[in-house]
Amino acid sequence: MHVVTFTRSTPDTAARLTVDADGCVSQGDAAMVVNPWDEYSLEESIAQAEDQGGTATAVAIGPEVHEEALRQALAMGANAALRIDDPALAGADSIGWATVAAATVRRLDDVDLVIFGKEAVDVGSDQHQIQTARLLGWPFIGAVSRILELETGAGSMRVERSLEHGKQVLTCRLPAVISVLKDINEPRYPSFMGIRRASRASIPVWSLADLEITLPQALTMEMKLEEPPQRLAEAELLPGTPAEQAAALIARLEKEQVL
Repeated sequence: MHVVTFTRSTPDTAARLTVDADGCVSQGDAAMVVNPWDEYSLEESIAQAEDQGGTATAVAIGPEVHEEALRQALAMGANAALRIDDPALAGADSIGWATVAAATVRRLDDVDLVIFGKEAVDVGSDQHQIQTARLLGWPFIGAVSRILELETGAGSMRVERSLEHGKQVLTCRLPAVISVLKDINEPRYPSFMGIRRASRASIPVWSLADLEITLPQALTMEMKLEEPPQRLAEAELLPGTPAEQAAALIARLEKEQVL
């Protein structure tokens, strides 16, 4: 069994990002960490590969900064890591990204399952997951909270997914693409030896030429980003006893037709 997980490095969610004069996001000196949602997809791919006696491969698309996420995957127990990088990727939209992802899966060959985290936390996007499945011609199931059965011999899987007001159990054929929620597992901590091995690992880099593809023209383009206008916060302390304050507040809300 071969499970592939796509991952990326993102700024630490505790970091404060800014928008510069050119309308670009400036990460400043923010620490880069593995995309938090990907910790669960990485854990699930490694666990399923271990259970099935297969291979877990972590893939990142983009510049060298994403190698941090790949080394985290190797430290956790992934069998292999791979990065796709090419100057043509600059400015690519989700369709372009999915084109690269699908081509990578095809070249890796014999892939049974592709697992994504819920979304990329830095840009809040997840459409590339469905687009990747569509380009591969594979079924897609999102919001998976548990893999109930995974039968590579029978070429099928059964999963539980979370809905707003309950659970849903679905079956689909393999190979397939899924995205997982944090309910699916508890990510393991990398061992000291795993971290050492990952730090010394050589991570191959493929170009678009290696994948024998060219990117389609981007259908969407980011024009600019703007920070919301600053608002002046005003506070007023009402005088009097608590009862008098409550009465004054009610009177003011009635005057403003809030009540």
